[in-house]
Amino acid sequence: MRFLSTITRLALLMLVMLMLANASFGQVGISITIGPPPLPVYAQPLCPGEGYIWTPGYWAYGPYGYYWVPGTWVLAPEVGYLWTPGWWGWGGSGFIFHEGYWGPRVGFYGGIVYGYGYFGRGYDGGRWEGNRFFYNRSVTNVNVTNIRNVYNTTVINNTTVNRVSYNGGNGGINARPTRDEESAERERHLSATAMQAQHAEVARANPELRASVNRGRPPVAATPRPGAFRDRGVVAAREAGGPYRPEAERSSNTSGSRAATNVPRPPTAVHPNDLPPHPRPANTGSPNKTYQEQETKLYAKQEQEHQKLQRRQEHEHEQLAKQNASETKVREVEQRHQQQTRQMEQKHTQQWERLQSKQPIGNGNQSHVR
Repeated sequence: MRFLSTITRLALLMLVMLMLANASFGQVGISITIGPPPLPVYAQPLCPGEGYIWTPGYWAYGPYGYYWVPGTWVLAPEVGYLWTPGWWGWGGSGFIFHEGYWGPRVGFYGGIVYGYGYFGRGYDGGRWEGNRFFYNRSVTNVNVTNIRNVYNTTVINNTTVNRVSYNGGNGGINARPTRDEESAERERHLSATAMQAQHAEVARANPELRASVNRGRPPVAATPRPGAFRDRGVVAAREAGGPYRPEAERSSNTSGSRAATNVPRPPTAVHPNDLPPHPRPANTGSPNKTYQEQETKLYAKQEQEHQKLQRRQEHEHEQLAKQNASETKVREVEQRHQQQTRQMEQKHTQQWERLQSKQPIGNGNQSHVR
């Protein structure tokens, strides 16, 4: 029975690797049956200094449904690079999130009108001239006393009319990439910086940013710097982008099924919450009650360890944000988190294998596959 269990695990791992290999660039392995809420209405914080580029806020998806990742000013990782925002798009059977990236040109971002320079196509909030970034004062919040490299170009702003946060599907934006945008997507890219990743992680851990709690009006809609959620320059949403409807209600009116992640997460997890959920022990009605009790006890113990490590890592993220830690420091902490998570999962797998080795012959149908 242990041999069959091992074969099953290997088959699942191969399936995950195959699906990841077939995924196109910039897509996250997650598909949701219900689109995100409308984009909230909020003001842009003051630009903190030269070289910072605006990255708009967006709805991400986690264990508790959609949550808001606040917009923020980010230092460009290289001179001449611009940010292409991430976006949700209908993939035929669910909504797929396409990750944002840094590159020499702005690519396709679903036609989503994020505002403050991102009006569906390209970026009108500023431009590079040599080694300096110049800001368009007509659409960005810049203090000209501190930043002199500015210009004024009027841009038509449709954000007061269109707050839709996804492309395609029922009620989504009907936009397709141009040839230039497709070409931009094939150019050299850089993924989100370590500070951006930390920023998103802090948002994920904040219950107040969940749509189910703030009803589409997040209390932290934008920050002056990544991770600075308690800075005095933090901006709250003035209002939701439209009437909020819970996911369960929207699901019952459309597909009739609960929104769910139906594509496995990448095999290399950084934090415990990046791992697939622990499968609960099945009560098969077997006369071997002792084994079932041991299985239930082990499951509860591992869930407790899982949550404890997640809370500890989230606390370290909060400390990094308070300290305005450097990207090198953030990268070191993330590497340590990844090692901790991997060691915990290896230990849990070994514990299940030891328990299965004690299982009496004839009860193999109870094997707990991780």
